[in-house]
Amino acid sequence: MASVRIPEQKVILCGEYGVGKSSIFRRFATNNFVTATDRKSTLGLDHYDRSFAVGDKAIKLQLWDTGGMERVASVTSSYYKFAEAALLVFALDNPASFHSLSQHMLDVVTYAENAKIFLVGNKVDVEQSSGGEPEVSDADMESFCEQCHSLISATYKTSCKTGEGLEDMFQDIANSLVESNRSRLELQALDTHGFKIEPPEETGEPSCLC
Repeated sequence: MASVRIPEQKVILCGEYGVGKSSIFRRFATNNFVTATDRKSTLGLDHYDRSFAVGDKAIKLQLWDTGGMERVASVTSSYYKFAEAALLVFALDNPASFHSLSQHMLDVVTYAENAKIFLVGNKVDVEQSSGGEPEVSDADMESFCEQCHSLISATYKTSCKTGEGLEDMFQDIANSLVESNRSRLELQALDTHGFKIEPPEETGEPSCLC
């Protein structure tokens, strides 16, 4: 049976400079990690498409990165427009990047109001190698989600250096976007077969669909 293809879903990376957004983008696109000493600065918006299978459905995620232009005001409207999902990224070893998420959250809600929002704590490898208490704890992440009044769909911990958690995260996001598109697909299937379900008339008598 041929898979049902879902319209392309735009996913954007949001967060402070230096938290690893471009490294997440690179892992998504090429499954590679480039050290800071070998990394070349990037300028301009960039995006990459990848397809994911979810049951009998195929979904293409189009991941967008600011390329270091997150502070350029003119980027805002084009970057956020039509986003179906937004990744709020911070570095687990950098509390300042975590505490600045409120502004990024506000930007997403303002410019991409229909987007599902996911919280991503990056650089979990640094947390693990230190052997001590993490700079940003699980409790901190849970508290942020509570303050956002259930606007956060899920939380993740990732490492661009080792690749930990990234593939599972994107698959999970694909699953979530398929679920949110399920009712739309069902309506499209009804239209394709020429069926249309009308609500029953309010006659005061039990209705029956025969």
